[in-house]
Amino acid sequence: MTSTTERGTVNGVDVDTLFATIDAVRSQPELAQFRFRALNEWVSGTHSLGRFPGFYGAGQEHLHAVPGAGATVIAADHPAVLVGKDNGPTPAELLLNALASCLMAGLGNIAAARGVELSGVTCRVEGDIDLRGILGIDSSVRNGFSDIRVVFEVEGDGDAEQLAALVAQSQARSAVFDVLTNGTAVTVEVAR
Repeated sequence: MTSTTERGTVNGVDVDTLFATIDAVRSQPELAQFRFRALNEWVSGTHSLGRFPGFYGAGQEHLHAVPGAGATVIAADHPAVLVGKDNGPTPAELLLNALASCLMAGLGNIAAARGVELSGVTCRVEGDIDLRGILGIDSSVRNGFSDIRVVFEVEGDGDAEQLAALVAQSQARSAVFDVLTNGTAVTVEVAR
């Protein structure tokens, strides 16, 4: 007789589904192939609206399960001091948020998989940019961040070493951290 243990939900993560997903991908590697999409439309000046029309994964197309599926809209703009109207965060801030969100999602999943109950987590991300590059004033200054710092405050039922190990594993498995630290080929073209 075989005994199975249901793990239930930990930190809002359905742990049984998490491990079933891992097992399914392990046995059918083609299920691991995903393609995420974003569609951005210029509004005026530095203001644009980003939409997320769905994604491909686990062998099929998906729409996000939010009210008005596919209608998730994120505004981006520059503040007035950077010639915008401040209709939303800057694209650079959205990138920092993407990093924080990816690390946070990983932390939640990893803590749940390890049976560590979290009681509070914050992730503060800061990045430094020298505008002389973006503004074309100095070609020796890069356009992007010169430095990004991430600081977690984690409270849970593990000791300090266990909680730090959760953050380290989240960093090791983060897609956004990987893109930022290892680079990714990006192709830009104009459709005809």
